[in-house]
Amino acid sequence: MTKARIYTRTGDNGTTSLAGGMRVAKNCQRVEAYGTLDELNAHLGMLAVAIEDEHTAGIIEKIESQIMSIGSILATDNSSTAIDKKHICMLEKEIDTLEATLPPLNSFIMPGGNEAAARTNLCRTVCRRAEREIVTLGEETHIDSSIIAYINRLSDYLFLLQRQLLGCAEKKWENPCQ
Repeated sequence: MTKARIYTRTGDNGTTSLAGGMRVAKNCQRVEAYGTLDELNAHLGMLAVAIEDEHTAGIIEKIESQIMSIGSILATDNSSTAIDKKHICMLEKEIDTLEATLPPLNSFIMPGGNEAAARTNLCRTVCRRAEREIVTLGEETHIDSSIIAYINRLSDYLFLLQRQLLGCAEKKWENPCQ
C-alpha cells in the first residue's frame, strides 16, 4: 500500500475539492460554512477536556459527531441531511433539564468565570457564526432546515451549559448607560 502525502499542491492556486471532486475557491460560502463547523468542533474538543461530568461529556461527544456529519453534508454540494428530529429533540431535552436547574435570567452575563464556562461561551459564539454562515449558504443553495434548527438549538444549549458551569458565579453585565 502506497502512503498518501498530506500535501497535494492542488490547493496552491486557492482552490479546494469538495467531497466528490468538484473544485471551488477556498473562500467560497460552502467552505466558509463547513470550515466554521470545523472550528466549532475544535473548540468543542477543548471544552470536552474541561468537562468533568460524565453525562455532559457524553452529550458534547454526541454533538461533536453531529457537527462532523453536518460538515460532511455541506462539503458534498448536495441537499441530504444527517440531522433529524431525534437529534434536535436530544438538545431540547438537555436544554429543558438545564433550564429547570437555573434561576431566571434577568440581565446579560459576562463571559468567563471559570475555564469550562469560558470555553463553552467561545463554543457558543463560534456556533452562532456557523449558523450565520450556513444561513448565508442557504441563500445560494438548498440547506435542509433541520441543520439550521440543530445549530440554533446548539447555541441555546451552550448558553445554558455556560450558565450551569458558572454556578452562582455569574457576573451580570451592568449597563453603564443606565
